[in-house]
Amino acid sequence: MAGINQAAARLRAQLFDSDELIVCPGVQDGLSARVCLQQGFKNLYMTGAGTAISLLGMPDLGLTTADDMVRQASMLSSLDRSVPLIADIDTGFGGPVMVSRTVERYILAGVAGLHLEDQVTTKRCGHLGGKELVDVTTFVSRIKAAREARERLQSDLVIIARTDALQSMGLDEAVSRLKAAVEAGADVAFLEGVKDREEMNKFTEAMAPTPCLVNLVPGGLTPLVNAKEAKELGYRIAIWPCFAMTHAYLAYQKAARELMETGAVTAGFTEKQKAGEGENAPGEQVPGGIRELFELCGLSECVEFDKKMGGQTFSKGV
Repeated sequence: MAGINQAAARLRAQLFDSDELIVCPGVQDGLSARVCLQQGFKNLYMTGAGTAISLLGMPDLGLTTADDMVRQASMLSSLDRSVPLIADIDTGFGGPVMVSRTVERYILAGVAGLHLEDQVTTKRCGHLGGKELVDVTTFVSRIKAAREARERLQSDLVIIARTDALQSMGLDEAVSRLKAAVEAGADVAFLEGVKDREEMNKFTEAMAPTPCLVNLVPGGLTPLVNAKEAKELGYRIAIWPCFAMTHAYLAYQKAARELMETGAVTAGFTEKQKAGEGENAPGEQVPGGIRELFELCGLSECVEFDKKMGGQTFSKGV
């Protein structure tokens, strides 16, 4: 348990022993996580919308199950146990017993922080309209159940309370809900769908000294401030849940259009191949080629580990 708890302890220290903004790029699969780790990010964020899209090919309408989310969180957190992963847990997938069980599974998977919301179980993305909410008592019961799981497993898990009340009930009610959640055991407040900088600043001031999280979604409701601006507005955590997914989508679309229209894809080809001359030499590193992707995902480390353990799997090379 100590090893699994390492990332949670690190996230808690970042949150309460420092005043630096915690920057979390959103990752929807192993490849996006590997790229962010390669670039040196100190934290990762598992997007619920991205999990629905990448795992199911479906919109974020509460269609993912607890098993879907736990499996994804476990895979992402395992890639580097020293890097804290904050993960979406949606509504907790049921009443207090189910919330506690799901939070326990997240903790055992190595998740460092999670956000739990006040939508009904048939939820939807926070940047869509028509959201329905549970009452405050039900929301608080979810937070209490999460806290109980944390205490039972003696974890440093950071619990983030999220409310979607702003859209239908206004800022005062949203703040009231989050303060009740903090009193019940939440560490961080997350107001979804903030509409402008003035409202962002009002929110963080109203919640002080509780740390606040801002969710930055392209095409969403909240202004896309940068990290410096987010900190100046009083936030302690900023997540960009769709950045990898959006750029992957645009790249996939471009490559698919090229293949459809020309019968070829030039990405990952050498200049010679693009000119119709020659093939890759065996093992040749090609920018964006398959071997580079394997190396990103730990090819050399796997081969070395096998050799160190006395295995013969890769004795003839790869």
